[in-house]
Amino acid sequence: MDKLLSAIMTKLSGSALYNDVGGRIFLDEAPEGTEFPYVVFFIVSDVPEKTFTEDFENIIIQFSLFSASAGVTEISTMYNDLTAVLDECSLTITGYTHIWMNRQNLTTMVEEITVQSAVATVKHWAVDYDIKISLD
Repeated sequence: MDKLLSAIMTKLSGSALYNDVGGRIFLDEAPEGTEFPYVVFFIVSDVPEKTFTEDFENIIIQFSLFSASAGVTEISTMYNDLTAVLDECSLTITGYTHIWMNRQNLTTMVEEITVQSAVATVKHWAVDYDIKISLD
C-alpha cells in the first residue's frame, strides 16, 4: 500500500492543487496548527479481488479538502484542481499495474473546528476515488 500512497503523492507534487495549498497535503491527518487551506487523504477501504490468473486490489481513497475562507472560490478551485489531476489519471506504482482511478463521490460539509483556542468555521469537501490495481 505504501507504493500506491507514494504514487499519489508523486502525482500531486507540483500540481495546481499542490500550489493551491502551499504543499500542505497530508496522509491520514494534518499536524496540529496547520494553516488553511490544506488536503488530507486516507484509505477508506481496500478489498482484494482474486481471479484464477490475477490478483487485484480495489481501493477507495478519500481526499478531504479544508478551507477557512468564507467564500466558495478557494475550496472550489481546490476541488477543480484535484479532479483535473486525478480524474481517470494514470499512476506509476512500482510492482503494480494501475487499472483505473475514478471519482465516485463528493460530500460537502461546513464544520466548526477549534484552532488556537478559538472556533473557526471551515469548509470540508470530501472526494472519494475508486482505484483498481493488479500485482505485476
